Amino acid sequence: MQDYSPQLRKYMPASAAPIISRWINDSGCLFRISRNRTSKLGDYRPPHDGKGHRISVNHNLNPYAFLITTVHEFAHLKTWNAHRNKVKPHGPEWKSDFRELMRPFIQARLFPDDVQQSIVRYLDNPAASSCTDLQLYRTLKRYDMPNGSAQTVEQLPENTLFSLKNGRVFQKKEKIRKRYRCIEVNTERVYLFSPIAEVVAIK
Repeated sequence: MQDYSPQLRKYMPASAAPIISRWINDSGCLFRISRNRTSKLGDYRPPHDGKGHRISVNHNLNPYAFLITTVHEFAHLKTWNAHRNKVKPHGPEWKSDFRELMRPFIQARLFPDDVQQSIVRYLDNPAASSCTDLQLYRTLKRYDMPNGSAQTVEQLPENTLFSLKNGRVFQKKEKIRKRYRCIEVNTERVYLFSPIAEVVAIK
């Protein structure tokens, strides 16, 4: 049995590493630390074409976000082993497995108090991604490495111009329910942005 703890400690709280190392060994999972992907924090793929379980997690997450994402993906693995493709990806079975797998980390109180409280609340009804829970996402963002240029849409004053990574430019307008109305400058089309979407303000 290989001990992956030394490598895992570089990305997650040290006391969590032996547990995740054991999960990797017990499941026979290929666990990969991935480049940054803007569309997702992590990924699970079930056995296929002679390949076993595969999990990847973005390398640039802070330690607490990395651990939560890792547990999220292992919950998919656990659900797949029990039900194969007969249940929804983030249905009741996955939610139950995610809560169960999170329990040792919650009980060990290895998260800072603010993250611990947000996770406990989030576990009442886990979503497809921790990014969709605004309180948990905002709490986890406090532990990211500073990024001088990026801001979230909710941090910008109304009428501010901002750009996305692909170069498209928008102007922020008023909040409509949970999202902000934004107008693309070139096309004058209206788009609704999540308050926690990361953008770069144009000064």
